[in-house]
Amino acid sequence: MNALTANRPFLRAVLALSVAGTAALAVTTRSDAQSFGGHNSNAPVDYSADRIELQDKQDRVILTGNVDVKQADLRLRAARTIVDLASGSSLKLQRITASGGVVVTRGDELATGDVGIYDFNKKIITMVGNASLKRGNGDTLRGGRFVIDLNTNTSSASGGRVTGTFSVPKQN
Repeated sequence: MNALTANRPFLRAVLALSVAGTAALAVTTRSDAQSFGGHNSNAPVDYSADRIELQDKQDRVILTGNVDVKQADLRLRAARTIVDLASGSSLKLQRITASGGVVVTRGDELATGDVGIYDFNKKIITMVGNASLKRGNGDTLRGGRFVIDLNTNTSSASGGRVTGTFSVPKQN
């Protein structure tokens, strides 16, 4: 019996919400990872979207239309996401793959890209295609691919020419 079969009544209730117009799904991730850089990667993950589709055999959920995913102070918005779940006795998020104007925000940081992948096991967010990071202090970073490591609170860009702007402290 897989996780989706064991939790079928719960998932059917979630799917019923999509018929009413707006779908919502809350799943708690469970992991031994610690909170780094002010982000609690063990916090519950809340989703909302215009439509939700459960794909039992593939252990995944597809959210479409104004998708909004929140985990503590981290927020991901996109046109579409595929949520991959682990097979087993409980629902456990493995990965979220978002597409269509992906925007990830945390505090005063804003990351954008054509595609965004949040790997819950590795605690890494990867933005691909027109990837950028902007910080509240004016720092920017752009490249074809951008990786945010929530474990170490580091960011890196690659894929073609990497460009950016560093802010300089004002001297009195």
